[in-house]
Amino acid sequence: MPLNSLVALRSLLLPALAAGIAAGLSTALLQELYLVPMILQAEAVELGGAEHVHHGLDRMLYTALFDCLGAFGFALLLAAGLAWRGAVSWKQGLMWGLAGYASFALAPALGLPPELPGAETAALAARQLWWIGCALATAAGIACYALGSARSVRALGVVMIVLPHFIGVPSGEELSALPVGLPRSFAFGSLAVSLVMWVVIGIVTAVVMTRNLPSPSIAETASNAGT
Repeated sequence: MPLNSLVALRSLLLPALAAGIAAGLSTALLQELYLVPMILQAEAVELGGAEHVHHGLDRMLYTALFDCLGAFGFALLLAAGLAWRGAVSWKQGLMWGLAGYASFALAPALGLPPELPGAETAALAARQLWWIGCALATAAGIACYALGSARSVRALGVVMIVLPHFIGVPSGEELSALPVGLPRSFAFGSLAVSLVMWVVIGIVTAVVMTRNLPSPSIAETASNAGT
């Protein structure tokens, strides 16, 4: 692999790794403080008693690990987008982070809010398919609206953002024995924690990139590598 390609890859991986660790650990801590108590309460209802619920150090470590891995993946996508645009600053990182939050957390939650164990309302496969479609459509719609210059492109972006909600979420009979208000508290708490995660991803990725990005954009780096 050419040296310039290795440098460009490193300029993406290091910011994504730093952001993944920072955002993953922050998310895991907030989850442990605010969301896990509600999850344990729901699991106790589902399993028939608190004595059947296990929450030890191993579960906490696995949660932190998966949070870091997920945040790293999102941060890598964000770093590639920032490098492609060529303008990297903490403000740009914040805006991209908020766009990621809107695409992968807020928009899907308008139809399918985060759920506790025992609160399933429709078939899992159908919910997952709608969630993925909504996230991708929202991300594409935001990109069209924010990056497009023509009115037609921006209008297409608005249509793509609205389309999943126009189609509607999978319906099903709501079966839940959870205390009243607990699912709503969990949904709002999950969205708040997700917002923190995306803000940390955006800002940390951009800040680290300003110190490691060797050239204004990936396209410029690639053209230099070919000369």
